[in-house]
Formats: sequence, structure tokens, C-alpha cells
Amino acid sequence: MHGYLSSKEAFANQIAYFSRFYRVTALDFIGFGKSPPLTESYSVGDYAQWLQGVLAALGVEKPHVIAHSFGCRVAVKLASEQPDAFDKILLTGPAGVILKRGFSYRVKVGAYRLVKRIAPKLAERKFGSKEYRTLTPLMKESYKKIVNEDLRECAKKVKNQVLLVEGRADKTTPLQEAKAYLECFRNGKLRLIDGGHFAFVDSPVAFNLIAEEFFYE
Repeated sequence: MHGYLSSKEAFANQIAYFSRFYRVTALDFIGFGKSPPLTESYSVGDYAQWLQGVLAALGVEKPHVIAHSFGCRVAVKLASEQPDAFDKILLTGPAGVILKRGFSYRVKVGAYRLVKRIAPKLAERKFGSKEYRTLTPLMKESYKKIVNEDLRECAKKVKNQVLLVEGRADKTTPLQEAKAYLECFRNGKLRLIDGGHFAFVDSPVAFNLIAEEFFYE
């Protein structure tokens, strides 16, 4: 389950490796990759419902899960609402935790709101992440729904065994966020590996061995 603005191809190394042992199902979330575009803005809950429907249509029952970044949000949401949706869950570069935001963040938000009132088009071009500025208006509405939902309360409801695999150099979803997630899972563990936000790409052999060990435990 891939990250935002990514696709199933990001998991090429994992698909090739685990296809030797498992039936592997790799999806492009709606709006990404080769899936059709969104026709309305989706929240994390909407993506979870979409995923549940796709898995049912494909006859995939209680799979092990490897999810990255945004895909972790969807996995946690669905697992919290449907306890039998998955077996073991591996989250890497896990997104879904909103930590307390500092003074500089509040200044940026205030500046954005001020500029948006005066020059909306300029605000859209100059503020927000590079990722956000590439989105269509519809995708921007969806993005705001997604990134403003803190999933820690959902994580507390997840009964599955969960392994968080965090890249030591991950600056997108840093270790502090992974640890905050870890405190919420009933059956959670954390492993660190070399690499950044895409640690499963940076260190594929190490990642695959960690995942294999977790699934076989």
C-alpha cells in the first residue's frame, strides 16, 4: 500500500521478493498510478472503504500488509474499523500522527491566511509543501482532509500485530512520530534500518528480511 503521489511500482523490490513465497496483491489507490482519478475529495476513511471493497472484489482475505506513509494511514483506519481485515501489519515511514506544532508553523499558517485573503493565487503558489502545490484543486481538498487527521485514537483500536520499520534518516515522518504511533498499538514493535522516508527502497535487502521474519513469526 503505497504513499501519497506514489504507486505500487515503489514496491518493485518487495513485489519481486515476496512473490516467491506469497500471493502478492499490489494496488494503486484511486487517484494514483494507473487507477482512475478522483471524482470527489477522499478522506482517509473514504480510502479505507475503497480498499475494503477492492480486496473483497479480488477475493483477498485477511492478508499480511506492507504499507508506506499515506498507505499506513489507510491501513490503520481500516484495521481499527474492521478487526478481521488484515493479519499482520508492517508500517514503514508511517504517517498519521500530528505532533504539537511549534511557533514557526503557526507563523506560516497565519501568513498563508493573510496572503490568501489578499492574493489567493499567490498564496497557492508560494505556500504549502512542494507536494501540495502540484495537486489539482480536487486533490488539494482531499490532501487537507488526509493530513489533518490524527490517527492515534484509531491506532489504539488496532488488535493486530504491528511492526513499524523506520528509516534512521527519515525527515518526512521522523522517529518521534513513529514512537508516538508505537505507544498506541496494543501489539506494536519498532525496528530501525538505514535509509530515509523510502527506507524499503534505500535498503531493500534489510527491509525484506525484517518483513519476512515478522510475517513468519
